[in-house]
Amino acid sequence: MTRVILEIDTQLYRLLKSSAETHHVSLEEECCRRLEETKRRSSYLQALLAELRTEDEQRRANSE
Repeated sequence: MTRVILEIDTQLYRLLKSSAETHHVSLEEECCRRLEETKRRSSYLQALLAELRTEDEQRRANSE
């Protein structure tokens, strides 16, 4: 298994988590929503989204 370590801004992560909870969506969905809204590419959000997708794929593979 490949492990990816991602350094993130803690305050921004908390804001994203809070916003995801407010909108009743996952953190991944909140990141996608923000990327679509702004129509710009945030390298931070793209990296976080990639990490979340990798974790989700690993969970699915382990549960099968």
